[in-house]
Amino acid sequence: QVQLVESGGGLAHTGGPLRLSCAASGFTFNRNAMSWARQAPGKGLEWVSSLSADSSDTYYADSVKGRFTISRDNFKSTLYLQMDNLKPEDTALYYCAQGWGRAVAGTEFEFVGQGTQVTVSS
Repeated sequence: QVQLVESGGGLAHTGGPLRLSCAASGFTFNRNAMSWARQAPGKGLEWVSSLSADSSDTYYADSVKGRFTISRDNFKSTLYLQMDNLKPEDTALYYCAQGWGRAVAGTEFEFVGQGTQVTVSS
């Protein structure tokens, strides 16, 4: 079955970096667009970024553009999110997702992982 396992979350200071990873299995990773989304306390799911199967197309939410970088290693079936210049408002549970999602393609994510917590202290 499909599995998406996020890791790399934790506590960071304002302005600092964190790198999230998502290990994928149970589907043909190199044929699927992948995304990151996040959910802050008391808020709905917010799309963060998406990446095409061959890494040729990337999309970012305005709130993270210029600070976050999405990438993937198709040989390792792993998705990454490099987060730099973190802000307290980036505090959220970060999810790895299979597919483009509504923000890019108007479709639901095909599968969403369990999430990894990122907390940014001010």
